[in-house]
Amino acid sequence: MSKPEIGEITRLLQDWSSGSRSALDELTPLVYNELHRIAAAYLRRERGDHTLQPTALIHETYLRLAGQSMVECRTRAHFFAIAANLMRQILVNYCNRRGAAKRGGGNRVALEDAAEVGRQRELDVLALDQALCKLAEIDARQSRIVELRFFGGLTESEVAEVLNLSPRTVKREWRTAKIVLYRELHGSDLP
Repeated sequence: MSKPEIGEITRLLQDWSSGSRSALDELTPLVYNELHRIAAAYLRRERGDHTLQPTALIHETYLRLAGQSMVECRTRAHFFAIAANLMRQILVNYCNRRGAAKRGGGNRVALEDAAEVGRQRELDVLALDQALCKLAEIDARQSRIVELRFFGGLTESEVAEVLNLSPRTVKREWRTAKIVLYRELHGSDLP
């Protein structure tokens, strides 16, 4: 992205935060490719026969963004954090509507093992959401870091910017949160 586009995005985010509905309409085409990348990454982690497409996920996210009355969003990283949170909510709601938990199957996503051994585990989206909610009760900051890293695809530096933390703190909290989630999801210590 060129510098003029970055400046334009910042201006539009500030306008949107100040209540300008048209700023979101102008902003969306500028960030669409990045939103599509995030949505596609989410859906790659889903089961193979998932019917929701990245474009539909982006459109639903846009509708929810447009429905926000007061948004405090001054940076690109903040915007993508908000979008990632909304995408997570949409996927969890979609999963609930499909009755995945009742059937014992469900929408599956890959979450890197807390031990970082390089292999992927398949996890139920609803189970992951419940585990994140429990983590939030224990440590809200760690839960937010997981949401931004895993669902939002933000780098540790971007998460640090959004949460006003040092990258080193984010890295440490991310590592700890993955261990807690692993234990919550697998009911055991690390392999």
